[in-house]
Amino acid sequence: MSSLLAFTLAFAFSFVGTIPPGTLNLSVLQLGLENKLKAAWQFSIAAALVEYPYCWIAVNFEELITSTPTIVSNFERIGASVMIILGLLNLLSLRKQRIKRVDAKDYGFSKGLILGILNPLAIPYWIGITAYLKSQHWLTIKNAYDLHAYLIGVVLGALTFFILVAYVANKASILLRGNSFIKYIPAITLLALGIYGLLYSLI
Repeated sequence: MSSLLAFTLAFAFSFVGTIPPGTLNLSVLQLGLENKLKAAWQFSIAAALVEYPYCWIAVNFEELITSTPTIVSNFERIGASVMIILGLLNLLSLRKQRIKRVDAKDYGFSKGLILGILNPLAIPYWIGITAYLKSQHWLTIKNAYDLHAYLIGVVLGALTFFILVAYVANKASILLRGNSFIKYIPAITLLALGIYGLLYSLI
């Protein structure tokens, strides 16, 4: 039962954690817009697989990092500040981001693997999520089965989001290209949650 719960929690938080725009999901989005679903599949599988070792590192270092009293006492403020910073960075990066044509030959398993490895933000994300789930007594990793169920959930959550993005982009490319407001939603959401969390932690 604990393995199933670990898988479910990891899947859910991995899916949600992949939403903010970045190199990986923008690449998948571009492939979907260009009708290159096979390349999107290959890219997505490779990028999602990288989450496995990164999450393994995060789980193993979570206890060491969160045992620091300063971090524990300021955990909410740190998390809120990170959300605000990510939101601001997303807004700034949107000025440079353009949905453009991509060559499917340049995007496949190897490209997804390389870009996934160059995206180590997964480590601090999973350190924070794992610490939070444990503090709420939702997650208990007692043995190797629980650990690998958790890691597999992380991989499948990210993969599901990537594939969903590719197919939605493929089916609704006109909407995604024409509506400039859509791309601002993740950044605005991050900022709103970050500001709320920061104000709540100061009360």
